[in-house]
Amino acid sequence: MNSPSPGLVEPDAPAESAAPRALPNGLAAFLVFYSSGAVLVLETAALRLVGPYVGVTLQVTSSVIGIALAAIAYGAWAGGWLADKRNPRTMLAPALVLSGIATAITLPAVRYAGEVLRGGATGAILLLVAVAVFAPAMLLSAVSPLVIKLQLADLRRTGQVVGRLSGIGTLGAVTATLVTGFVLVAALPSTVILFGLAASLGVTGIALGVYLHRQDRAVLPGPARVKAALAVLGLAGAGLTMVAPNPCDVETAYHCARVEADPDRPDGRTLLLNSAQHSYVDLADPTHLKYAYTRWIGAVADVAAPTGQRLDALHLGGGGFTMPRYLTATRPGTDNLVFEIDGGLVELGERRLGVRQGPELRAEVGDARLLVAGEPTDSRDLVVGDAFGHLVVPWHLATREMAADIRRVTRPTGVYVQNVIDYPPLRFIRSEVATVAAEFEHLALIAPAEALAGERGSNFLIVASDTPLPLVALRARLDADAEPVSLLSGDTLADFVGDALVLTDDYAPVDQLLANA
Repeated sequence: MNSPSPGLVEPDAPAESAAPRALPNGLAAFLVFYSSGAVLVLETAALRLVGPYVGVTLQVTSSVIGIALAAIAYGAWAGGWLADKRNPRTMLAPALVLSGIATAITLPAVRYAGEVLRGGATGAILLLVAVAVFAPAMLLSAVSPLVIKLQLADLRRTGQVVGRLSGIGTLGAVTATLVTGFVLVAALPSTVILFGLAASLGVTGIALGVYLHRQDRAVLPGPARVKAALAVLGLAGAGLTMVAPNPCDVETAYHCARVEADPDRPDGRTLLLNSAQHSYVDLADPTHLKYAYTRWIGAVADVAAPTGQRLDALHLGGGGFTMPRYLTATRPGTDNLVFEIDGGLVELGERRLGVRQGPELRAEVGDARLLVAGEPTDSRDLVVGDAFGHLVVPWHLATREMAADIRRVTRPTGVYVQNVIDYPPLRFIRSEVATVAAEFEHLALIAPAEALAGERGSNFLIVASDTPLPLVALRARLDADAEPVSLLSGDTLADFVGDALVLTDDYAPVDQLLANA
């Protein structure tokens, strides 16, 4: 039997570093569910944050979705890379705490940046959305790959572990989307949602850090430093929010709303929705119509029936309730039924804009498309379409199918007027006139001459009926206004419309038509 030579000792095999311990399955599932859900809370709330500055259009919605997905992609990539470089247990708690800090400073960051980036330019939209979403969403998206790496102790179960946790993350995102959209946004201001989420992330991160620290003291050195950082930065975020400019008096389920007094008219009030002027009312004189397009609607109403005769009027969109109050004042006994999707605006109108519901004015909260479908046939003398999402007519209210339903509700001698905003090259207003003309026999269009020439953006008022319109009386009424305006009809209107697209439920690219060429 041979023995080793004296003085020669066989070296020990190098000891493999111990693999990080896996988390309990329940804790791992919670972290993935919670972090994925938090990203979708941020994404949903971001639309509320940026809306007052860049509007709520298809481009803004697409930007929020796209940048959130980019943040998720980069966060997952970075989290996976870090998980291979360092012990994931050391990074889970800091990732949650840092995401809480980033969430806390999102609100003041957006409010300051929004004042600089205000407007609808594409670059401004993308940059402001990135300020609102990217950093916290990226940090949160790093949590799932960190957790998954910890749970992959047995390579034979890799597919099962990854599939289960990925599914749990998706369920968290779905749950958060539904809860935020159906409950949180309707019940709480954006400030409360974001600071509540930030606090929740911070507390969860600290609790996780303490738990891991007790399990393995080498994992989280000094959790007190994390607490101190969260406290300092959280307080800084809260302080910035207190002094940051706030564009809202009230946050409704759909709008950032503010009412401003008119310095030149003691009883004048301007309603701003998402920082854009939306309505003007005079609390003491409901016949005072400040905006030109409201005077055009008033002119149509004035010549639609003998002076003072009551009307059965339907209003699609309430806003400041300017026209219902005007009709009540000029035609006593008029039945004004208002379809307004935002119940918060109805409440604001009652508190601040002189709205009084009763026999002559009733507001029904809901989507105008659905509510019109439930109205009796031939039940209205006047239908006023004045519903907007920011400065855009909601696409489902701009289609031929919607025009057909409005025609059904309008009496044969009744009139439909629709307020539209468009800008050069005027693609949307041409398409909308063509769409309404596909259902109503007689049309006219009211707008400033320079707007019709494509020199600037403006309100346009479509006037439609199944009986000949009182164009001579309407022209005389418009000429009495201080601001000159054009009235197109017949061949002149047909030349203006040309071969414009008729919008349908199947194809109504409203936002694209409104985009500048």
